[in-house]
Amino acid sequence: MNIILVGKRHGQSRVVALNGALVAGLVAVALALLVAAGWTGYQVAVSKAEAAEPTPSELVAHWQARLAEQKSELASVEQQVQQQVDALTLRLGQMQGRLLRLDALGQRFVESGLVASEEFNFNEPAAVGGPEGEGERESFTAPALTAMIKRLESQLADREQQLRLLDKLASRQKLEDEMFVEGRPITWGWLSSKYGYRSDPFTGKRTWHDGVDLAGKEGSDIISVAGGVVTWAGERYGYGNLVEIDHGDGLVTRYGHCKTIKVNVGDVVQKGQVVALMGSTGRSTGPHVHFEVLSNGRSKDPVKYIARSSN
Repeated sequence: MNIILVGKRHGQSRVVALNGALVAGLVAVALALLVAAGWTGYQVAVSKAEAAEPTPSELVAHWQARLAEQKSELASVEQQVQQQVDALTLRLGQMQGRLLRLDALGQRFVESGLVASEEFNFNEPAAVGGPEGEGERESFTAPALTAMIKRLESQLADREQQLRLLDKLASRQKLEDEMFVEGRPITWGWLSSKYGYRSDPFTGKRTWHDGVDLAGKEGSDIISVAGGVVTWAGERYGYGNLVEIDHGDGLVTRYGHCKTIKVNVGDVVQKGQVVALMGSTGRSTGPHVHFEVLSNGRSKDPVKYIARSSN
């Protein structure tokens, strides 16, 4: 093989003859250079890769930082959960207080007779039950529990409003019943003198009698026929020891000839309360109570009010 080399000056050329040994040598040199270049590139790449890999201390530091970050996130979640639990606990405490008030109000209805004690027992939990449902049983999530508590609060508010209204109606009814004049002013005895004209027991003349006389045993109880306020508790001419009670709406009752008076002026008395003991003070022939009923200052036949208790 010949290689012709042409120079830049004067077009001179030069011929170089290549034999087989020289060509083989040149090829070997070229291959050696390629191998050397490849090896050098490989070593450079490996060095860069090794430089990029973190050392064991750097790996530990990285995972420690990551662990600290996760601990911080976990602490934040725990704090949020605790706040939710505290909020739910507070709401449950408030609901418990409201339930106690409702139980007390319900117990009042039972004691007043508005609700049968056989039907409602406010000292025991409500009886519930039923067959076990299918599917997996799972605990309530915080949002589901919050929603359930919210529904219960709404139901409680509705029941409280209804019970307050019922309580007002019951209190009004109880007050009306308490102030309703009815029944006899004694627990034992008999009618000894009616209302209206009669023969005076001292003069024998025809005179007007403003009340009725109920005879009995001396010292027996005289009771108020309705709730009211005591407006007189002392001696009065003709009546002897007298108790007078104002029941409102213009109604007043009087209890005369008492042996002993048990109340004072200004006292608030209840229906059936003992206000005096039967005697024979004043203008009287024996132990009895003179019972009067006045409506707006005018006397009424007490028998009509006594008979109300049997209607």
